[in-house]
Amino acid sequence: FPTFFSQLPDPAIEDQGKDYIRPILDKYAALCVRCPGYGTRTNTVVLVDSEGCVTFTERNMINADVNQWKTSTYEFKLHS
Repeated sequence: FPTFFSQLPDPAIEDQGKDYIRPILDKYAALCVRCPGYGTRTNTVVLVDSEGCVTFTERNMINADVNQWKTSTYEFKLHS
């Protein structure tokens, strides 16, 4: 990987506005958010193993109904 990847996340950038943004992130960064008029509608997980095999799984809410979800999984290999 290029060297700039090893410097992410940048601590200087993370500290900017943390007193403002941290309470918002704490409230809305949960795995599944349920608030009036706002909430999680999609969950995505991307797994990449040491051999470049990728598993991409996404779960989407159907028709804004918290009891109906569709899960899609795609597997592929990264080119080297």
